[in-house]
Amino acid sequence: MDGRSLVSYRPTKPEIAVFVSGITSMGLEILAVRIVAPQFGSHIYTVGGILTVFLIALSLGYWQGGKRAAGATDRQMGWIMLATAVYVAVVVYASDLLLAQTSTLALPPRYASLPAVVALFGPPTYLLGFISPYAAELSSKQGTGEASGHVYALGTIGSIVGSAGTTFVLIPALTIEEIGLIFGLLLVATAVGLTLPSVSRKSVVASVFVALLLVVAAGSGPVAFDYRGDVVHETGTPHQQLEIVDDGDVRTMYLDGSRHSAIDLENPDRHVFAYTKYFHLPMLMAADEDDVERVLFVGGGGYTGPQDFEERYDVTVDVVEIDTEVTAAAEEYFGLETTDELDVHAADGRQFLQSTDEPYDLIVLDAYKHDQVPFHLTTVEFMELVSDRLSDDGILHANVVSSPSGAGSEFYHAQYRTMETVFPDVYSFRTSDSSAVQNVQLVATNDETGFTQADLAERNDARTLEVDLEEAVDNYMAGPGSELETDDAPVLRDDRGGVDGLLDPMLGQRYVIEETYSQNESASAAGSVPLEPIARG
Repeated sequence: MDGRSLVSYRPTKPEIAVFVSGITSMGLEILAVRIVAPQFGSHIYTVGGILTVFLIALSLGYWQGGKRAAGATDRQMGWIMLATAVYVAVVVYASDLLLAQTSTLALPPRYASLPAVVALFGPPTYLLGFISPYAAELSSKQGTGEASGHVYALGTIGSIVGSAGTTFVLIPALTIEEIGLIFGLLLVATAVGLTLPSVSRKSVVASVFVALLLVVAAGSGPVAFDYRGDVVHETGTPHQQLEIVDDGDVRTMYLDGSRHSAIDLENPDRHVFAYTKYFHLPMLMAADEDDVERVLFVGGGGYTGPQDFEERYDVTVDVVEIDTEVTAAAEEYFGLETTDELDVHAADGRQFLQSTDEPYDLIVLDAYKHDQVPFHLTTVEFMELVSDRLSDDGILHANVVSSPSGAGSEFYHAQYRTMETVFPDVYSFRTSDSSAVQNVQLVATNDETGFTQADLAERNDARTLEVDLEEAVDNYMAGPGSELETDDAPVLRDDRGGVDGLLDPMLGQRYVIEETYSQNESASAAGSVPLEPIARG
């Protein structure tokens, strides 16, 4: 098609239908990750399951549509569009309820998300699959090859628009309900356009009904039973779903449905999640606590850890947080204030370290999650970069979510061995007495230190730290050759990290987060919180 033809080109009704079906199918596919991830995580099995279900549903739609295409009409495509829009309303309104119900099914963890994806997105994607063969049948192009090629091209262009528009425009700016409303109304408008100029009364009534259904579904929000408390802030960021929830005096930041930070509104100095106290272990291992002057946190969340360091010690703190909206929420709801002593950088942690030549005395790596570990922050190449950015006697502290032993400990063992290949000494500390998945703390020193548990206990008694680390020292785990065996664990590398496979045994396991208790609670109230993918203090 030359330039003049392109300017004068007017798409036919079937061509518009194919283009819109491409936008909607790919847009729903991108949106599916945001809808399903809070319940099942955004690991490789969830994303792969979504892709698989969409491809199967489209294939079935193509197959059935091709069998029925001989009698295809524009009006029939319009009814398919309306039926798809009805199901989009169901997705908007009932997604949380369907996710909660399907999550109780007795399935292996890696397949747990499939029933929800099939129920939510199988039917609308199947229906959209009819459009391409119908459009090819109705095409004005001469020859089967030309008609099918034209339809494939238009559908693919629509998919590109749907993918890019949803990813880069809609998700950063709108809620899931609002995006669903846009897709649904686009389908209704296309259905009406397919029947013009002779629109039947039945089509008008159906289109108005479906449009009202979409508006009501989006306006009322999804059906859900929220046991967490009062949601005081909720938004979709380019990276995740962000919620701030108040439960009594405790305010918690949730990212993709998982707890990441918490503060006690009545007692801000309390470490709500007990493991965040362990972040102060490097202050025992430094030759002197005054030797720690520059600290970097990779991962901000609610910024409770960085703020704690900035308030307790005479240090300057840099924080690398990739999600600017998380930082904005921390400023509004967690009291974050940037100062000369606490600076925030919106970047990926590894890219930031590559671009800076400033040496740090302590780097706290708090970007790992239960089922969403950024593999590029786990590898030996990354650990070498960290070591280069640390001072000669600098320290790395990594918060690793894993079992300390047995089933579910593969990632912890691999991470320990990877760090051990770079750093002279690596120390590990469990945060719960159970063998369940928990926050295991790894501390690596850039020079040889050779601390024993007794050495750390003696330092804890001798130093005047405001945070008592007796419990942390008691939870010290000996290295290889005793409790921790890493001989068979892989060294993680950029070209063959295999992190997803190492996380696989943890899927579906009980995850324990030990909590401290406030003055108004008894010691027995400070228990474990199961089944939470991650908690960042």
